[in-house]
Parts: sequence; structure tokens; C-alpha cells
Amino acid sequence: MKATGSRMKTAAQRLSWLRYVNPFRYIKKLDWYIIRKFIGTYFFAIALIISISIVFDVNENLAKFAQYHAPLKAIVLDYYVNFVPYFANLFSPLFVFIAVIFFTSRLAGNSEIISMLAAGVSFKRLMRPYMISAALIASLSFYLGSYIIPKGTIIRQNFETMYKNKKKNTSAENVQLQVGKGVIAYIQHYDNLSKRGYGFCLYQFENKKLVSHMTANEIQYDTISDSKYHWKAQQWRIREMRGMREKITSGATKDTVIMMEPTDLVFSKGQQETFTSPQLKQYISKQIDRGSGNVVQYEVEYHKRIASSFASFILTTIGVSLSSRKRKGGMGLYLGIGLALSFTYIMLQTVSATFAIKADAPPMLAAWTPNIIFTVIAWFCYRHAPN
Repeated sequence: MKATGSRMKTAAQRLSWLRYVNPFRYIKKLDWYIIRKFIGTYFFAIALIISISIVFDVNENLAKFAQYHAPLKAIVLDYYVNFVPYFANLFSPLFVFIAVIFFTSRLAGNSEIISMLAAGVSFKRLMRPYMISAALIASLSFYLGSYIIPKGTIIRQNFETMYKNKKKNTSAENVQLQVGKGVIAYIQHYDNLSKRGYGFCLYQFENKKLVSHMTANEIQYDTISDSKYHWKAQQWRIREMRGMREKITSGATKDTVIMMEPTDLVFSKGQQETFTSPQLKQYISKQIDRGSGNVVQYEVEYHKRIASSFASFILTTIGVSLSSRKRKGGMGLYLGIGLALSFTYIMLQTVSATFAIKADAPPMLAAWTPNIIFTVIAWFCYRHAPN
């Protein structure tokens, strides 16, 4: 029995370090109180503002829904079920700021912040539950924006195409891209609805010399194949250059593998929002390897998803620093400042993304510019917060 008790004691001592990595060990009653207030107000703000947005959106689009005979089930499940998370995540910085300003101003107005500071709680310690809440919101925002919302965006955009007369781009003219090392494909006209291209050419180079040239009147993508990149060429002709000799073969139909897909040929507005982050990264890498110059908006979208998540920490710091001091006049001033700063942040995101696309600026810098600017503002506010 003694030996068993000794072994159990030794095992308990070895596992004692686990209590130091338990996150709940560092969360006290004060932290739980502020976290509940923060998260509760955040979701309340989302529910309130999105509800108002839905009312305005229904009022604006009701005539179109009736004109195109949109079924009620599709309106609710295909459009609004995907409308809500998309716009909630898009304006998440706004909701974070409103939540922080709203409940922190109330705490300050009720002298609760003063009581905490008077009891020996430093402002740095007071920031802990706010940062924990911001981390939870940032993680949720990143997961939704990177994996869940893109799938819903596909359904919502398809609904808009059918019932809101927002037609997608379904064709392309004079498409040229690199589909392999030294292999260039050209399509004079491509129709994405039928997955068919016309006026197709395929050039293969070795050491900057043309060694093979394939032409086809039509080329059809095989949508039922188990693997990707399967195309069927019709009325094809291949010229192979072997030194001073030339070999020509032709035929009516030929199954071939060409390293391109329909998504590589037709670009529609907002297409980058329909890719999950892993798909976006893979697509960017593939397009860069092919020498495509139409990847800036995809790179901006990829970096913006990461940068937007960190906005929760920055705007939370600004909100707490502004609203934690008790002043006469209530929270009206702070709420106004918070709304102005939130809309400025969202506007900077849009402007920097547009600037990167139009002016060929570095996509990563464009996505992180709002965070850099607002980090300076957050540091200034934090330095002048009450202690």
C-alpha cells in the first residue's frame, strides 16, 4: 500500500505543472464579469444592427424578389442565412468598438472602474479580460471568414444571379496563360456555361525554342472525369519540330490533359470571396507560377482576413482607453468617437485594398495599413488612459 501511495504521489507531482498551463487558473471573478459583459454586448450589437440591415435590405429588394419569383425558402435559406454572417463578420470591428464603448462607459458611469482602480487593480490588469474577449472574437472572426463564409458566399451569389439580376461573367476573350514549364495556352473565346473554348492553341518551348504547336477549333472541359485537367479537343492538329524536320498529326477528336481549369479562365467580380483561405493560397501560388497578373485582389483578400482578426485587439484597446474614465455627459461622446473610428477603419480597409489593385501596391502592406495606423492610435490612447 505504501508503494502504491508513493507512486501516486510521484505521478501527481509530475502532473502538477499542468495547472500552470490551465487558462482558467488565470481568469478570476472580475475577468468573468467583464468577459460576460463584453461578449454579451458584442452579440447584442450584432443582433440589433443586422436586424435593422435585414429590414432595409428586404425593403430594397422586395420588388426584385417578386419580379423574378424568388421562392420564400430560397430567400431565407440561400440569401439571408448567408447574408447575416457575411455582413456581421465584415463589420465585426464596428461591433467590437460599439460593445466596448457601450458597456465600459456604463461601468465608468456607475463608478465601477474607479472602484477597481482604487482596490489596487492596475489598468494593465484591467485589460486582461478585454484581451481574452478580443482573442475569442478574433478567433471566431478568422474561422468564419476563412472557412465558413466563403462557402455561404457561393450560395448567396448564385441566388443573386438568379433572383436579383446580378449576372456573373460567364465568358472570356483572348485568354493566354502558362499551364506548365515552357507551356503556353491560348483561347480566343471561352464560354463558361458550356465549359467550351474556341480557337485553341498550345505552345511548348524548350530552351526558348518552339518544339510543339497544337491547335484545335474547339476544346471541351470534361466535367464528369474523376480527375482534373481533362479536356477534349475537336478538329485538332499538332506540329512537332525536330531540328530541321517537322511532323504533323491531326484528327477529329483527342482526349488530352492540360493543366488548367475553367476557374483559371473566367474571373468574376467577388470571386476571391468564394475561396476558403487554403484554396485562396493554393490559387495564388498556381496563378503566380503561371505568370498571371490578375492575382492582386486575391492576395489582398488573403492577407485582409488575417489582418481583420487583429483589429479586435487594436479597437478594444482604443475603446477601453477612451471610455474607462468617468466624465459628465454620459457615453454619447465616446459612442460617437467609437463609431467614427470604426467607420474610418472599415473605409481604410476598402481604400487600401482598392489602391493595391489599381496602383499595383504590395498586397500585404495594403491589407495591414489600417492596422498599422490604428495601432499608433491605440498606443496613444492607452498611454493617456486612467491609472
